[in-house]
Amino acid sequence: MIHPVLLCGGSGTRLWPLSRKSFPKQFVQLIGVESLFQSSARRLSGKGFASPLVITGSEYRFIVTEQLLSAGIDPAAVLIEPEPRNTAPAVLAAALHLAGTDPAALMLVAPSDHVVPDAAAFRAAVQAGVPAARGGRIVTFGIRPTRPETGYGWLELAAPARDGAPADLCRFVEKPARDLAEAMLAAGNFLWNAGIFLFSAQTMIDAFRAHAPDLLPPVTAAVAAARADLGFLRLDPDAWGGARAVSIDYAVMERAANLAVVPFGAGWSDLGGWDAVAAEMPADPRGNALGGNAHAIDCDGTLLRSKDAGVELVGIGLTDIMAIATDDAVLVAHRSRAQDVKKAVELLQARGAKQAEAFARDHRPWGWFQTLALSDRFQVKRIVVKPGAALSLQSHMHRSEHWIVVHGTARVMVDGAVRLVGENESVYIPLGARHRMENPGKVPMVLIEVQTGTYLGEDDIIRYEDAYARGQGAKG
Repeated sequence: MIHPVLLCGGSGTRLWPLSRKSFPKQFVQLIGVESLFQSSARRLSGKGFASPLVITGSEYRFIVTEQLLSAGIDPAAVLIEPEPRNTAPAVLAAALHLAGTDPAALMLVAPSDHVVPDAAAFRAAVQAGVPAARGGRIVTFGIRPTRPETGYGWLELAAPARDGAPADLCRFVEKPARDLAEAMLAAGNFLWNAGIFLFSAQTMIDAFRAHAPDLLPPVTAAVAAARADLGFLRLDPDAWGGARAVSIDYAVMERAANLAVVPFGAGWSDLGGWDAVAAEMPADPRGNALGGNAHAIDCDGTLLRSKDAGVELVGIGLTDIMAIATDDAVLVAHRSRAQDVKKAVELLQARGAKQAEAFARDHRPWGWFQTLALSDRFQVKRIVVKPGAALSLQSHMHRSEHWIVVHGTARVMVDGAVRLVGENESVYIPLGARHRMENPGKVPMVLIEVQTGTYLGEDDIIRYEDAYARGQGAKG
């Protein structure tokens, strides 16, 4: 049995504005009807695979469980990182967690934001690496290169190898310059490093002991002192804070001698930029990739996407341009500058623009809300609460609220008094009142909230009870 380990962190700034820190690219429907995370979990499921172990941050924990539930996949565990520490501590934490019950357990570590069109071929490649992994080797999966890519690391084999046949790895090659990438592509014995690995839990623990021993004490302590929180396992923050931030490649892979590579040539992309997304989308006869409410007139080689149903995006006479529109931001750039999109995020961060990291729609475990209007002393929101879900019992120090139900029925408690509020009915929440709202029905409940007060920030909230065990603060 193979235990998938899905790494589910990162902010995905190169795919802004559809990917942002509050809802990064692995959770977005970039290709197909499912998110990249859901497609990754489904690809690593079925015969021969155990339920996945997911490693993510606290802010994404409910998104992870909601998307897995929607995909019909029950995770074996969801480990919560107290803070990002890159991939090496995360992989070691997963190995220690699995070794607690079975040191020989095979782990397949994979990012959750890659595209692999032929899932069956990938599972076959994984099975081809199982004997080597059971024999104590660390197996990585190298992608057949199709171009002299400078944005990936490469793997050098001793000699060209066929797909599905484990081969010895000579060395890792850092992201190369163009001329070196062209030479490696022509040589035929180089592969792209996909960052996907197969090994036993004990093999990886031994590798850390040999090559990154400083990580063992803090990560071991963080796993040992982890505490259960609803369906999650929170790694101990004090111990975790003592682990240095380092990638698994730098910490272990580039130093280990027991590596093998399984070549894979059936298609793969890490969707590392909008040019990579365009390559995975259907194109018209003139090479234009269109998504959502986007239209091209006399355009060539252009990517146009509009995420919002209310935004029509039209390109006229464009060549090699990418334009991505959401309801609150628009990106326009030449396709050759796809890797520079992160500069737009840095610019907006420096300006303090919320669009740099957050969407207008804010996801919560009970549903979501979206700001419709915001001024100095008032804010109007649309709030959608899932069937059976409830907001926390809370109060505010600086604002009062007026709720108008426009769809469904709300059960509202204000200072101990409980009442049902139906469509076209409203309720007033005075400043300082303890209140809670829940959806007792079987359809989503929608309401309009009007806030008034001297401060309208999301951190003006005191939680007294919460079904989702959140702490204080904007999201808890």
